[in-house]
Amino acid sequence: MDVRKAAEAARDYLVSIRREFHQHPELSMQEFRTAQRIEEELDRLGIPHTRVGETGVLGTLRGEKEGGGAVVLRADIDALPIEETHECVYRSQNPGVMHACGHDAHAACLLGAAKILSENRDAFRGKVRLVFQPGEEIGKGAKPFVAAGVLDGAERVFGLHTAYDLEAGTVGLKPGINNAAVDHFRIRVHGRSTHVSTPHMGVDALYIASQIVVAVQGLVTRRTSPTEPVIIGIGCLNAGTTYNAVAEHAVMEGTTRTVSQESRDRVRAQVSETAQSIAALYGGTAEIEWTDFAAALVNDPQVCEEAARVVDELLGEGHVVTDRELSLSGDNFAEFELYKPGAYAYLGTGNPDFPHTMITNHN
Repeated sequence: MDVRKAAEAARDYLVSIRREFHQHPELSMQEFRTAQRIEEELDRLGIPHTRVGETGVLGTLRGEKEGGGAVVLRADIDALPIEETHECVYRSQNPGVMHACGHDAHAACLLGAAKILSENRDAFRGKVRLVFQPGEEIGKGAKPFVAAGVLDGAERVFGLHTAYDLEAGTVGLKPGINNAAVDHFRIRVHGRSTHVSTPHMGVDALYIASQIVVAVQGLVTRRTSPTEPVIIGIGCLNAGTTYNAVAEHAVMEGTTRTVSQESRDRVRAQVSETAQSIAALYGGTAEIEWTDFAAALVNDPQVCEEAARVVDELLGEGHVVTDRELSLSGDNFAEFELYKPGAYAYLGTGNPDFPHTMITNHN
């Protein structure tokens, strides 16, 4: 089958469905309309499908040739809690929610693949499993598909993500590690309230929390090799009820980014130990809750080579980027690559003639 010709013929469909998704973004694990529209499109293409969880959709397409195994194609479908300020005809109609990470494009790409493959079932054997995954932005959605058996008998897994830092028309296919492991933590500090004029009679949870914020940065600068990529970031801190009282409680949330299981385990233990020790030093206590968002994303070298050959066939040589810089962002497509050889490609979307196409994600 002539994939490029088929893709060009599907252009209007791809643009239309991507803009529809962009107009109707839905937050993680709330993608009900999106899932319904995906199912309607799969029905129109004659592709059987099932729900995985409340908003995940799994389509299964069979080739007409004898034999064959299975290939898994995955797209994430959730949006972000961001107000869109971009003025365009397809601007978000859902206040405070926006597709600011390209998942509308990912879903459109996978539906485009479904359309092309369904129209050429006589050209391949085996099964293509179409994974429309919810909840990627909050580290969810992937494991339920694994538990549902989507990888059973699969020979390859593929995913893609838009890349503002790669020029449109190029594809990033980097063997080995591409993205960091991501963990989320919540630290609850418990103190004892008192009037600000008698601080010795209380335990200041806000002061303890502020010391924790400062101290965990030292875990990176003083307890981690300078050649090892590690991030500890705290994005929010809430404490206190009024200006003239010692805060009884404080809650902070943050994330760690690491590139090996060893450093992941070590940093997690160090953050927990630091929070608890500082809290105890000033008479309080600290509880730490950890959530596993994503493992490190590691591409299989052989699968990258296979995919690169296809890019060369479709676009000509010189369009594959194999040395894209390691990103300390994460993506739980990594959960699929833990079990099966795969490749996560970065689809270049940057165009120097249009500077707004080169703005970072989540903006």
